Amino acid sequence: MRMEFLCYHRDRPDSETLRDELLEEHWSYMDQYAKEMIARGPTFADDDTATGSLHIVDLPDAATARAFAFDEPNYQAGVYRDVLVRRWRNLLGCTMWDFPGGRTGGNRYLVIGLGAGQAADLAVPADRDELIAYGPLLSDDGTAWLGTAVLVRAPDAQTARTILTQDRYADIEVHNWQFGGRS
Repeated sequence: MRMEFLCYHRDRPDSETLRDELLEEHWSYMDQYAKEMIARGPTFADDDTATGSLHIVDLPDAATARAFAFDEPNYQAGVYRDVLVRRWRNLLGCTMWDFPGGRTGGNRYLVIGLGAGQAADLAVPADRDELIAYGPLLSDDGTAWLGTAVLVRAPDAQTARTILTQDRYADIEVHNWQFGGRS
């Protein structure tokens, strides 16, 4: 039995030079997981400075997901300040490469809602044409809802934020995101 996991590595301030130096090593590491990859790509500040790296992967268990996240070359070299690893459920049932909108065109966002209380947004919205990935964040055993993570094409960050039920989360993060990996 396999499970899906979301891994979001947040960059340390001023780590962009080191990140650039390790780009080929990072891609080579990720190439080993090509078959398991559901989505991947960097996040950016409004000024296009890299702020993190997202990977959604289908792996055997939580221990393997943590090894995937913490053995990553950028993490090992100190590019990242912290890592979010959560079990995730792929409610769209496809990968980012299946997105009909393609790799480019329009603004793309990673939206992470950190749960607070009763589970929310457990069903895919009816208007799903702009969704690239969508699903709940879960505890390692899959029984507790911890939030929701979405990749979406939207006109702006505020519109992307509205994909989640605003008052059901302790915090909602919105990050500029783009398709990652080798072209």
